[in-house]
Amino acid sequence: MPRIITLLMLSCVFTSTAAQQTAKGLKATLDYYYNYEHRINKAGVTARWHYIWDEQDSGGLSVWGGIMDSLGLKRDSLHEAPTTVNLRNTDIYIIIDPDTDKESPSPHYMTTTDATAIYNWVKAGGVLLLLENDSLNADFAHFNILSEKFGIHFNGDSRNRVQGRNWEQGAFVIPPGHEIFPDAGKVYIKELSSLSIQSPAQVVYEADGHVIMAVAHVGRGAVFAVGDPWFYNEYTDGKRLPAEYRNYAAAVNLTQWAIKQRLTAKR
Repeated sequence: MPRIITLLMLSCVFTSTAAQQTAKGLKATLDYYYNYEHRINKAGVTARWHYIWDEQDSGGLSVWGGIMDSLGLKRDSLHEAPTTVNLRNTDIYIIIDPDTDKESPSPHYMTTTDATAIYNWVKAGGVLLLLENDSLNADFAHFNILSEKFGIHFNGDSRNRVQGRNWEQGAFVIPPGHEIFPDAGKVYIKELSSLSIQSPAQVVYEADGHVIMAVAHVGRGAVFAVGDPWFYNEYTDGKRLPAEYRNYAAAVNLTQWAIKQRLTAKR
């Protein structure tokens, strides 16, 4: 593992002791229903892949999962449509890159029933993280049924298109002391959907006149939205991006924010 990432991981462990203690017992559940991609693996077997916890290649979330482990969160996954019952013991629910019919032969699209169950769960104190994708890689028509309940509309465009290794085309600089990403600084997000928002959502980051990230508070719960999967291994493990891009730190920040929101709701 590159030295810069190793040092950053150690720094995060030492600076998150309080979060680790208080987050113990909280559960972060990753959606495996709306994102349900499969491929034939090296053994010639059809297997689940892409944005899943234990996947260690570029498209996996093992690095972000490790961050959650270090902060005391228990990790889980949900293979079925969300309901009042199966969300009951979840504190943080994460939905990433909902499938299109090009990615799955029978995609599980968001429905009004599903969206209502999630909305009521958030209102009761749940923390929802929505990491969409750009126009070529995710469903928007159905997924906006959910996000619009919180005043967030994914525009379905594709911003920050990066040519080769022209990293600056995917750069955003988050100001120091940001309410969610206080020390992330320069981060990398490519080919993302921008947002349109209305109440109760609020802009938490915008660039060049486009809303990039938003938050909504409903009842006792909270929602964070960005139009990209963002924290998959390719852009958090330190092997590809130049060290000036602090996606790993941003992943730590967002996880700590989610923990804080959930702990506040439980008081």
